[in-house]
Amino acid sequence: MNPHSDYSLDKFLLSGLEEIDSRGLTRRLSALDGPQQPRVIQNGKELLNFSSNDYLGLATHPELKTAAMAEWERSGFGSGASRLICGTLAAHEELDRAIAEFKQTPAALSFSSGYAAAMGAIPAICGTGDVIILDKLSHACLVDAARLSGALLRVFPHNDLCKLESHLKWASAKHPGAKILVIAESIYSMDGDRAPLREMVELKERHGAWFFLDEAHAVGVIGRQGRGLADEEGIADHIEIQMGTLGKALGSHGAYIAGTSTLRKFLINRARSFIFSTSPPVPVAAASRKAIEIAASPEGDSLRTKLWENIRHLQSLLSIKVPASAILPLVIGNESAAVETSARLLDQGFLVPAIRFPTVAKGSARLRVTLTASHTRFDIESLARALHGSAALKQERPSLLAR
Repeated sequence: MNPHSDYSLDKFLLSGLEEIDSRGLTRRLSALDGPQQPRVIQNGKELLNFSSNDYLGLATHPELKTAAMAEWERSGFGSGASRLICGTLAAHEELDRAIAEFKQTPAALSFSSGYAAAMGAIPAICGTGDVIILDKLSHACLVDAARLSGALLRVFPHNDLCKLESHLKWASAKHPGAKILVIAESIYSMDGDRAPLREMVELKERHGAWFFLDEAHAVGVIGRQGRGLADEEGIADHIEIQMGTLGKALGSHGAYIAGTSTLRKFLINRARSFIFSTSPPVPVAAASRKAIEIAASPEGDSLRTKLWENIRHLQSLLSIKVPASAILPLVIGNESAAVETSARLLDQGFLVPAIRFPTVAKGSARLRVTLTASHTRFDIESLARALHGSAALKQERPSLLAR
């Protein structure tokens, strides 16, 4: 007799949901009634949107729409198969070449999402007996990919170079024949801070490791023509594997791995998320290519200038140091208090999400404010006034909002 015959799936699920709710961690979907932009409509109410990763405001750029529609006319919408069957169309190859040119690498390979890029690339490169060393605040896709690989995992405290060096020494001494891969982000998505890339590169080269760098929140925002933090630091040539997104500052969808031509060929043959996925619709590929073109143009430079002007303006209004990126975390701590604060801001017309465990550590719930080039000074000043009036923020972070 089945021991679970009197215990339905729904009972199990409802029990799990009740436990999630008791900890203030329930999540719900709430659709926007219209395009992604600074002012959005949600449940019939206009809101100022300070939660989007569309840092340059390209998601609604008319040239992306034109490029997508033109590709639709040329090649249709669906790609019909995985890229290794018959799903590689001209637009996919054009996008890969555009990414490589933008990142100034010999080659690149596009994926359907950042999660797919990480889950395909990392287990393809490392396996049982190898060593992966990653920053504690690495994105979930990087953590999951590292676990899936079967490699030995070592985690170092966020941006802790001493511990990173200790792990590298251990890996070199205890596993002399293993591949050693260091994984980090250039800009951390929930803290908005930067990795000490120069020092990390020096350490990985000293100990014979490779570096996998996720530039998701730096691409389009930082570096020459928005090429990322590695470009700004002048060390991109010393990073073996560069991952980035097409769906944040570039306003489209998908992701990529950039590196050598050999890396591209290897991933085509070994990255399971690439091999076994239907390739993205070609209008999306065309829109992504146009977004890269805009980001690398004088218009892109103007948008980045406007974005950083907005970042500095909010910084001055809140009397805090200049953020390292377009992401400003306002840490509250308690999960329920963060949700309540976000709800009060929503009542006042501001869309600022509460970020909670497991996205961030327990007890470090926060509001994640993101700025874009499309926000106006009025938008930013309105948000600053609302934040100054937040009791939870004053209580938990008095120094943050002190004037």
